[in-house]
Amino acid sequence: MKNILVTGGAGYIGSHIIEQLIKQKYKVFIIDNLSTGYRRLINKKAKLYQSNINNLKKTKRVIKSNKIDSVIHLAASASISDSAKNNKLFYENNVKGTSNLIKACKGSLVKSLIFSSTAAVYQSSNKKVTEISRTKPQSIYGTTKLKAEKIIKRELKKLKINYAILRFFNVVGASSSQKIGPIKKNDTLFKNISMALFTKKKLFKIYGSNLKTKDGTCIRDYIHVSDLSEIHIKVLEKINKIKKSVVLNCGYGVGTSVKQVIDEFLKFSKKEANVIFFKKRPADIISSIANNSKLKKYINWKPKYNNLNFIVKSCIKWERSLKIK
Repeated sequence: MKNILVTGGAGYIGSHIIEQLIKQKYKVFIIDNLSTGYRRLINKKAKLYQSNINNLKKTKRVIKSNKIDSVIHLAASASISDSAKNNKLFYENNVKGTSNLIKACKGSLVKSLIFSSTAAVYQSSNKKVTEISRTKPQSIYGTTKLKAEKIIKRELKKLKINYAILRFFNVVGASSSQKIGPIKKNDTLFKNISMALFTKKKLFKIYGSNLKTKDGTCIRDYIHVSDLSEIHIKVLEKINKIKKSVVLNCGYGVGTSVKQVIDEFLKFSKKEANVIFFKKRPADIISSIANNSKLKKYINWKPKYNNLNFIVKSCIKWERSLKIK
């Protein structure tokens, strides 16, 4: 591996991965239309092409002119709540965008591709899900990611390009350097609570309070973004070495409830917060926990940041830094 293309590299996860790639002396190129990404998050040693992956001609030119040999494909529309409002955008970016990226790789030096998929491809389960568990998305977002997975499996086999499909569970946290983290408000729990801590009202919202879980709230498997970034690099190195494709769950294998997360954040609040309960949103999965044994074995992986207290502190520290800026 020498020249790596990261699509969506100006985003929250992409910028973390690039930070680690640069540290390891890889030459990094980025395609990002900056619709949800930020220039300020991009490492100065990486080269940005402000473009959409659906621009087939330009994507192909970037891949060929820079002699790209590996691709990390993160560019996507990713909000579950937004996917219910704009089906067309999600199919355009997540399905068509993936198809066009693969077309752009045809006849190039690309030998491997890592795809960011999601735990939202699975159905809700009180048990840990494995890579062969039933896929039954409850959201348009999950549906489009599953369709993209199928395109990758079918088309890359024809092109003899090895791939790794990484099914992310809930990605949280900020970099230890405090240079990278989620900037704008989104529909993720950790970001919204972090923001609420710095408001006068301190309003925390919980969707679903009488579900069939240990405390009635949704269960998620949260993984720190720095651990996820390391996974990308190690998996990329592995598929380049053994030249075989793989599907992997990316989570800690630990279920944490929404209430547990809020309680952890409340430890850092000087004033009492208002917790308000709403009905569960239709597309929300009740419980989602990874069986990560395949991942651990595949790259001999040991997480470094799998501590809820540490993750919460990193989120608060990042949010405070945004207030100062």
